[in-house]
Amino acid sequence: MNPTYEETLLSIAERDPDLVVMTAENRGAIRNLPGKLGARFIDVGIAEQTMIGAAAGLALRGRTPVAHALATFLTLRAFEFIRTDVGIANLPVKLVGAVPGFLSDGNGPTHQAIEDVSLMRGIPNMQVYCPADRAELVACLPTFIASRAPAYLRFCGVEPAAPHHEPFVAGKAETFGTGTDVAILTYGFLLREALSARDRLAEQGIAARVVNLRTVKPIDEAAVLDAVSTCRLTVTVEDHFLTGGLYSIVAELLLSRGVTGRVLPFALRERWFTPGRLAGVLAFEGFTGPQIANRIQEALA
Repeated sequence: MNPTYEETLLSIAERDPDLVVMTAENRGAIRNLPGKLGARFIDVGIAEQTMIGAAAGLALRGRTPVAHALATFLTLRAFEFIRTDVGIANLPVKLVGAVPGFLSDGNGPTHQAIEDVSLMRGIPNMQVYCPADRAELVACLPTFIASRAPAYLRFCGVEPAAPHHEPFVAGKAETFGTGTDVAILTYGFLLREALSARDRLAEQGIAARVVNLRTVKPIDEAAVLDAVSTCRLTVTVEDHFLTGGLYSIVAELLLSRGVTGRVLPFALRERWFTPGRLAGVLAFEGFTGPQIANRIQEALA
């Protein structure tokens, strides 16, 4: 049995007496830690700004705070505190955002964190981690906490998105396949749909590769540039607004390197997504593997 997020975090805390676990009344994944960490577990209640201010103070005193909250309230409600107290001081505060993107499924726009990547990557020195499933979440946690930079993690505890993962390295993507017809760039749980699309395309004789960008800051520039330069079409797939997310990151990188390529984005354009069960959301918004494959076929035709 592989360790859970909670077990992995506890194991790190047992080895590092300076680690402090914090939450803004978001205990779902860490409900058993208060009795084990004692004073090193702090629940501030529904007060994300207070949590970030306290986390910054703890970091200034040599602690490593790992702060948990719903992603939308963490990155939006407490944004000024993250920017000013954590970002300007470049403190090693670790931010863990629950139910980001489509994972908020049945919740409405107030709970949809679909601009979080844009907000967090815009803060100097802030790292952004986007694991694809439970296994990758656990695998990235030691690196996420050990980094002395401020960092944001899109919490993703879903079932396996891929049959296997390469060892986790921040800034290093993992690539599935070597196809040169199309490259699908993605992050988070949508890796599952990207791999489904690749399999569907293979049935039509279209050779695709899937690039799992496990951190979007730092991003694996070499993997992105190789995909664009060697494939007929590059596709970005993300549960985020088109503005500021992966599509914007790729565009910025290509422009800075003087590289041109054909890029097809799957992202939310100028609107929040329609709430529903996750499978229904994906189908309604056009993000299932077959739907992605169909649009790619149309683009290549």
